[in-house]
Amino acid sequence: MSAITIKDVRTILTSPGKGGVQKRLVVVKVITSDDGLYGLGCATFTQRHLAVHSVVQDFLKPLLIGRDVQRIEELWQLVHVNAYWRTGPVMNNALSGIDMALWDIKGKLAGMPVYQLLGGKCREAAAVYRHADGREPEQVEANVRKFIEQGYHYIRCQMGGYGGLAPHARAADPTTKLSAAGVRHRPENALPGAYYDPGAYARSVPRLFEHLRRTIGFEVELLHDVHERLVPIDAVQLAKQLEPFRLFFLEDLLPPEQIEWFATVRRQCCTPLAMGELFTNPNEWKPLIAGRLIDFIRCHISAIGGLTPARKLGTLADAFGIRTAWHGPGDVSPVGHAANVHLDVSSPNFGIQEWAGFSEIEQEIFPGCPELRQGYVYPNDKPGLGIDINESLAAKYPCPDGLIEWTQTRTPDGTQVYP
Repeated sequence: MSAITIKDVRTILTSPGKGGVQKRLVVVKVITSDDGLYGLGCATFTQRHLAVHSVVQDFLKPLLIGRDVQRIEELWQLVHVNAYWRTGPVMNNALSGIDMALWDIKGKLAGMPVYQLLGGKCREAAAVYRHADGREPEQVEANVRKFIEQGYHYIRCQMGGYGGLAPHARAADPTTKLSAAGVRHRPENALPGAYYDPGAYARSVPRLFEHLRRTIGFEVELLHDVHERLVPIDAVQLAKQLEPFRLFFLEDLLPPEQIEWFATVRRQCCTPLAMGELFTNPNEWKPLIAGRLIDFIRCHISAIGGLTPARKLGTLADAFGIRTAWHGPGDVSPVGHAANVHLDVSSPNFGIQEWAGFSEIEQEIFPGCPELRQGYVYPNDKPGLGIDINESLAAKYPCPDGLIEWTQTRTPDGTQVYP
């Protein structure tokens, strides 16, 4: 029997539902020599979607045409090293699109969901956490209670967005209120950007969680995302201050460039730590896992190269008692979310899954989306990833042009900092 080979590789760019300029989804479609057999993969790098598109179409497509679709590991290694320089987010996302699509094809050929190929289910569904925000602790509390009423047990709590950023805080008005915690004036002629006050933010977070634990109690699991918005020593102090409130985890406390500081945090407190959203290179996660310096690994799986490296990373973390919490924001395609869920239900060390939900139009464009019920997300039992795409409908929602604003992040004096 002759091998089934790759006949064509295409990218599908679409921006459905909410999110506007922030939501540029990239889906890769690998078409095989077996008529009607194809696979889908997520390659979404929403800030550089056209760069990923170019890598797939101009470089990976010519490299892969005619190759055996069943040799997933070999093709992953081929794409990984073909550019010589490796493990960057553009190349990794392009590789992820191919990799996930090959797993999708493998499952269809086997007549099994991908989770069966990964060893089968460890659980029927994956518990998820949702995001509760508000301008004041009372508003956050009200939103947390709404999620509790909907059956959620894990809720991430923010106050005014990342770093306490008010939605209207822009450089146009130097006197704009930056957060519920206070007002800071900016220098004359301050450059445009998404401004926030790290000091006001750091002071406001313990106050938020003191209020939530006092009013809601300790029966619900609460989380918080620092989003790497503090200098390391202030991040250490915040982790210590939050210890009495027993968070399920504190997310992205430090940027990848400062991972050595996690040892200091560990010596100071036992607040559970989740890290990895911005990781693209194994050298970023290996010391944290081997040193048992974090409790959850939460990489964006398309940014590390897809299902193939993610399942290996999950196994590595399991050996050191670390659980998974894969990144699942609104600017991951439903294909990427489906891949997350297949990993979640088949991983013995699954911890929690971030979940943003799907709009109605996203569910129309991507039939077969994982289903959310009472705080749990369920994969379907269709072969492969179990998800498809309506290309004609996706084309009605083209990716917009324009610059990304929220990553132009600044402190009150106008200094550009990590977003």
